[in-house]
Amino acid sequence: MTHPLLRHILLLTCLALTGPVSAQIDTVFSHWSTLLEDYLIEQPLENGGLVSAFDYEAALSADGTSALLREQREALAGFDPATLETREQATAFWLNAYNFFMAAHILEERPDGGLVESVWDYGGRYNPFRENVFERELFDVGGTMVSLDGIEKDTLLGESFRQRGWADARVHFAVNCASVGCPPLRQQAYTADNVNGLLTANTRLAFSTPYQLRVEDGTLHLTSLFDWYQADFLAEADSIRDFIAQYAGESVTGLMRTTSRIEFIDYDWRLNTPEHFPEIP
Repeated sequence: MTHPLLRHILLLTCLALTGPVSAQIDTVFSHWSTLLEDYLIEQPLENGGLVSAFDYEAALSADGTSALLREQREALAGFDPATLETREQATAFWLNAYNFFMAAHILEERPDGGLVESVWDYGGRYNPFRENVFERELFDVGGTMVSLDGIEKDTLLGESFRQRGWADARVHFAVNCASVGCPPLRQQAYTADNVNGLLTANTRLAFSTPYQLRVEDGTLHLTSLFDWYQADFLAEADSIRDFIAQYAGESVTGLMRTTSRIEFIDYDWRLNTPEHFPEIP
């Protein structure tokens, strides 16, 4: 495994050769890619699903993690999102930004020096006297402070993207809120070249993963994402079942046809650490 500081030097060399950071998403997110490569664990499931966990403890104990986080934040603070000219560039950029900021916040904001048990420990559900981490404008993109909700709801699924035909409900299976109940974070960053394929793959994987979809006793149990963001899915399909059928494999669609009712799965907000996934050895 290449030392993080050496990778940082290589990145600076690359930037010197290629000029200012523009819409080259793979370059802008090189530091995030390193963190994913080193600390994200993917575990395929027998039925075609996937779970993943981020090894925050390993990242915190490693030399160079602080530098990677700092340099990635600086790259985003210095990046002009107006240079994102295509749907693929913009979608890949904002998905990466959301996922990086979420993971970085957990690594850097540790009450009493330890990791939180859940993202709600920062405020909101368990601490109603403080705004939750999704609402606070804590993250700098191009000199503008943005929130996680702002990235997901106001940008990726906001009016500007909708008017351009860029809004895509599949992003709900690509942003990761660092919780067990979230669709899995992937080990590679999004790029303009891979984002469409990964959005489809992530959505299909989610529908084969029991944290997001399962069938029991004639009931279709679905992630609460379908409850919270129903309008986004119905903007692209006549029903929730129709949306699922567009991406799920035949085994899942076959099971879905045996169900007569839908219930939503209680979201598991525990931090997405390896020990919270029994599927990960």
